[in-house]
Amino acid sequence: MPTQEPAPPVAHSIRAENAPPPVAPPDADEPAARKHAARVLALGSLGVFVVFLDTTIVNVAFETISRSFDTTTGHLSWVLNAYSLVFAAALIPAGRMADRYGRKRVFLIGLAGFALFSAVCGVAPNVGLLIAARALQGAFAALVVPSSLALVLPEFPAARRHVAIGTWGAMGAAAAALGPTLGALLTEYASWRWIFLINVPICAAMIFFGLRLLRESREPRSAGLPDPIGALLVAAVPAFLSFAIIEGPSWGWADPRVITAFVLSAALLPVFVWRSATAARPVMDLALFKVRQFSLVNAATLLFATAFYGMLLSNTLFLQNEWHYSVLRAALGATPAPLVVVATARPASKLAARIGHRPVLLAGAIAWAVGATLFAVFVDGSPHWATHWLPASLIIGLGIGLTLPVQSGAAVASLPPARLALGSAVATSFRQVGSVLGISVFVAIIGASTGASAISAYHHVWWTFAALTLASGLVLFVPRLRRTGEPAAPSGEPATAARQPGSSAVVEARLRAR
Repeated sequence: MPTQEPAPPVAHSIRAENAPPPVAPPDADEPAARKHAARVLALGSLGVFVVFLDTTIVNVAFETISRSFDTTTGHLSWVLNAYSLVFAAALIPAGRMADRYGRKRVFLIGLAGFALFSAVCGVAPNVGLLIAARALQGAFAALVVPSSLALVLPEFPAARRHVAIGTWGAMGAAAAALGPTLGALLTEYASWRWIFLINVPICAAMIFFGLRLLRESREPRSAGLPDPIGALLVAAVPAFLSFAIIEGPSWGWADPRVITAFVLSAALLPVFVWRSATAARPVMDLALFKVRQFSLVNAATLLFATAFYGMLLSNTLFLQNEWHYSVLRAALGATPAPLVVVATARPASKLAARIGHRPVLLAGAIAWAVGATLFAVFVDGSPHWATHWLPASLIIGLGIGLTLPVQSGAAVASLPPARLALGSAVATSFRQVGSVLGISVFVAIIGASTGASAISAYHHVWWTFAALTLASGLVLFVPRLRRTGEPAAPSGEPATAARQPGSSAVVEARLRAR
């Protein structure tokens, strides 16, 4: 893997025959064009901020909502998982819809639908309707993410696109980290329902400015929506796995329903791979995974997101349930980490562009693992926020800031320019699946434990997530496997397109053949 980022030379110098040139804005260096590009980036990044905020903003109100509806933690976990599962499953079809029907149109429809079902969540009279509305909220959130990036990228010349991607990714990371704090403020001073209702005026304002600011664009060669069966399988595989993990501790791991869910999850995964390889328009084109960096970064994203989202929920509930903090105090207690994320996210993206993604991502993984280890070793049932909680929280915030925004750029850095939006949608899908798994793992480990057993269970949670995060950094250094007789590229140099099966030329040719 090359050490200079944002992309290996082959990703920009080689393009399949008949491929269109990368879209560049006219007069991109003129002040007016740069000002317009900055405004589009701000609007697109705000859209991403809002939809990723809703992946974690519910966390701090988890106990409050549970008491309001008199339901169990396992049942209520689907308020989080329904959003993430549908979000993940719909991202790639949403990207294709944006290509075919217009990026501006899909972006604005996504915001409108997101606002509508946010309002339904805010007035839901029971947990069943809340879960259903969250699922539909996730579907419209998926329209926002790939279309926002596709609207932003043409506004920037190729030399500055990595900055735009870094900013866009940093906003998503900051939103996920700030979610619990903002959710607590709304819950404490208004109601947990305002966690959802606040989206309505924000989305309305974005639609107002988007109608005037954004330029419509579409992909002329877009061949329609991807395989609907593949889209269902994207959601079904993690859904069955999550169901089994969540219900296993209470029903028993030998319960036929739990075993069936595990079996279905395992059985449907190869079906999904087969479908992706044979469908005319696959929901996840496997040719992208021939790009080694894309594959490794997505594996790292899945592992890190599992720990990240699971830890956000576990720490919020620990402060409320074990240290008996109020909702607001729990959020304030967790605030230092998000502040570190906000301060480091964009500089981390710039650093990665200079020295390479791998060292920055490894440093982030190590920082997170150290912070989680400090929690597991020093935090117990006696509240010692300043001496025990704060140091670990700051280190974890550094790990998040070095990792989440950099992963967003690293996943697509080695893809051709025309595939940046599609690659970003795939990478975001992996992150959302990680969210589902992280919440499920947390619920399974904690179970119904109380008192001293609950403290011990939280220690197990922190050790588990520390190991997963460390693995997310190490997986980036998996040695390259070469075919017999294939010459290795000199140290520090990328393989040539002729002998690199994952080069952008090959990826473009395979995708165009679809």
